[in-house]
Amino acid sequence: MIAVENLKDFKLEDVKIDPFWNRGTEKEQKIHRIHAYPAKFPAFITTKALEYWSNNSNNPPERIADMFCGCGTTAFEARRNSINFWGCDINPVATLIAKTKSRKYQSRRLQKYYGAIINDYTKRSIQDHFDFAPDRLKYWYSREQYNELAHLKEVILSTTPENSDYRLYFLCGFSNILKTTSRWLTKSIKPQIDPTKNPAKAIDAFKEQINIMITANTEIDNLGEAESYIMTGSFLDDSWKIPAIDMIITSPPYVTSYEYADLHQLSSLWLGYVDDYRGLREGTIGSLHHDYNFNKELKRLNSTGLKIVNLLLDQHKSKAMAVAKYFLDMQRVAQKAYSILNTNGKALFVIGNTEYKNVRIDNAKHLSESMLDAGFSSISLTKRKISNKILTPYRDERGKFTSNSMGRKVYSEEFIIIGRKDI
Repeated sequence: MIAVENLKDFKLEDVKIDPFWNRGTEKEQKIHRIHAYPAKFPAFITTKALEYWSNNSNNPPERIADMFCGCGTTAFEARRNSINFWGCDINPVATLIAKTKSRKYQSRRLQKYYGAIINDYTKRSIQDHFDFAPDRLKYWYSREQYNELAHLKEVILSTTPENSDYRLYFLCGFSNILKTTSRWLTKSIKPQIDPTKNPAKAIDAFKEQINIMITANTEIDNLGEAESYIMTGSFLDDSWKIPAIDMIITSPPYVTSYEYADLHQLSSLWLGYVDDYRGLREGTIGSLHHDYNFNKELKRLNSTGLKIVNLLLDQHKSKAMAVAKYFLDMQRVAQKAYSILNTNGKALFVIGNTEYKNVRIDNAKHLSESMLDAGFSSISLTKRKISNKILTPYRDERGKFTSNSMGRKVYSEEFIIIGRKDI
């Protein structure tokens, strides 16, 4: 770790890779693989963060927060270590997964509800509702596939208690089979149809999915009794009452990150979170889907952000506006993160850099400056390798990792930035 007090002459390129943050010492639990999620936060990072805390503090943290909790990796690891957790994410599909992973389930009740679902699915006749389906779902599914899924969802809702953890559990399983049973191109991060795909049958995919989830659940019978609160919405929503936090462990979205609303459109539509999945883009970090006075707000950018935005302005104004909005939002994130921490609390951010039109988007340096401006002291930085990007540091036109240098460059490293609140 390198301590940083002033970024003026500091070069993040000089930060060395720290093997401590590269990989964990124990096998990742199966619960982290119950639902696909892009750019998933490695579970061992939370373990390493807690180890870092214990090396620098006499008492364990009482409550951890993750304001970009995604699919709940930090939420589960906090619960596993009997540490209270508070988290949020603006994506309701993410919080569905996070809640499912961080709650306790009785194996016998899981088997009971699962048996009832399969029995009812088989006994009841499948109705034809395809003509009433949203146009976007008609785009992804044949009549047969849509009706099978609609039947399965109806059975889940009728056999599990309303507002129960068990209904949540089976809806999470349902969510994870929606791409397999559709024409969605497998493993693509961009929504596109595979004209040659033979989609799986809904009940077969569901059985396989729930068996995976039940097996994962058997690993975590000793899950701790700590509190776990997971909210759906933006961390920048000032109406929330957030409990005092000892440690933040999080990985913010990158400025040129995935469009999560697009990637999770099937689940969002099937589960009734939105009528139009594009509405989920509103309120995301860096979103331009609301009023934004670019020329006025530009003055609030810190020096790192302003330099990058000015470079982009020379060639792509719309991208410059998006980057500026992202940087401004992240400056607010740093300020609010500081405000919710207890004295001597620590915030650990994992973030990487990106590139657009040969302009380096230095997310890490901008966040470091934002944290210093927010009042954090003893900012420390280190760097880790991202294993799946080392040999494939580019993305092709479909968004898949590739070694072809004609694709868009993806940095194979990310920074660990830790700040402490002294007062």
